[in-house]
Amino acid sequence: MTPHVARPNRRLVVVVRADPVICGHSGEARNLAEAALDRGFDEVRIVTWPIDRLQAAGLPLKPLDGVLPYSPGIVVERPEPVGDYKVPDGRWLAGLTGRLVELFTDGVPTVAMSLYLSPHATAIADAVHVARRTGLPVDVVTVAEAVGSDVTNVVRACVEEGRFGAAAHVLASYLEHDVCLAVSQYTRDLVVAEAAALDAEHGTRFAAQLAERVAISYPAVDVAAYLSRDDDETARVLRARGLTHGGYVLYLSRLAHAKGVDDLIAGYARSGAPAAGQRLVIAGNGPQADDLHALAAASGHGELVTFLHDVTDDEKVHLMAGCTTFVLPSKPRPEFVETFGIALVENMLSGGGPVVTTVTGGIGEAVGDTALIVPVSDPDAIAAAIDRVVAMGADERRAWSARAREHALQFERGVVLDKILARVAATARTPALTH
Repeated sequence: MTPHVARPNRRLVVVVRADPVICGHSGEARNLAEAALDRGFDEVRIVTWPIDRLQAAGLPLKPLDGVLPYSPGIVVERPEPVGDYKVPDGRWLAGLTGRLVELFTDGVPTVAMSLYLSPHATAIADAVHVARRTGLPVDVVTVAEAVGSDVTNVVRACVEEGRFGAAAHVLASYLEHDVCLAVSQYTRDLVVAEAAALDAEHGTRFAAQLAERVAISYPAVDVAAYLSRDDDETARVLRARGLTHGGYVLYLSRLAHAKGVDDLIAGYARSGAPAAGQRLVIAGNGPQADDLHALAAASGHGELVTFLHDVTDDEKVHLMAGCTTFVLPSKPRPEFVETFGIALVENMLSGGGPVVTTVTGGIGEAVGDTALIVPVSDPDAIAAAIDRVVAMGADERRAWSARAREHALQFERGVVLDKILARVAATARTPALTH
């Protein structure tokens, strides 16, 4: 006899590029899922891609054995492809969409949220259409969150290349959701601007609808993980990495051109940090890793530059807490613009050294007035900012950290999810989702 499985009362489904991808919005999916358990959801599912497909796509991945486990009650699903070699890439999307149809047709009150418009929001929209045509009970409210690179990579590229249909597909699917969100004001403005360009060229009416419907929802961060950090564990982690508290400049994010790590290496080499015994720690992985190793070796201070490509989730908070300064000198690129800056917020929460960054994209919304701001692509300014932080006294450093932490508390994952659920409740088709 098949054992009885209790029917859930309230479900959250998040469709995303999930862990182990080194991506702020993969972390956001985890944080929303964890917060949902505290908000009365008794079933939470993250629906994503098989590991081998993420690897084949060239996405920067964390070490698989370094990803923290999810809490009981959260299930990560990676649907297998549907069809054979005659359906080249659509097989995985068919598997993902098909699984969503199954989740949407059992009558369980469900909030379904995507954290990337293409293909995640389009997959949810397609699955809802199919589910409602089955005649089975469907009780779903949908939420689509634009993260920014989904607009620059897909919508903007399609507009520039004259590929009207593909851009219209993404924007129409976005608007089909009950709740439309963007991760920053910058991202919201970007969505509307690209839609306006499409409208001007083809006579469509996307921009006005998006301007009316898209709300801002800043990324959800696990504040508690940083506030509950143990000093003894921080000391142990730093010792294991051959580092000392307050003895290094830190970068921790993807290793990609838009992150400005090349400018950081140049700025570090021109600063007084090497002479002061400050190392440069570059943590992360990505397509520019080999180039950055070569740049560091040629900088004249290669022996003081440490690359960490295997940082685990539980190490990150300690590396941030121990740094002299955290530098993220992002710069706009055609393929990517920093639409928020989750790593900056995490460092601000950690109590680590002051942040040095640019105001590219949505970074200003992430850091407020609590960071040292440098111009884009300016190693000399980065050097000056590093020197300023290294020269700070203990009291000044503590004051910077305290202001930064206070600003960052607004991004606590429960607070962010509550605001999303309030929007869901305002549009829900069923009272069950408003409890």
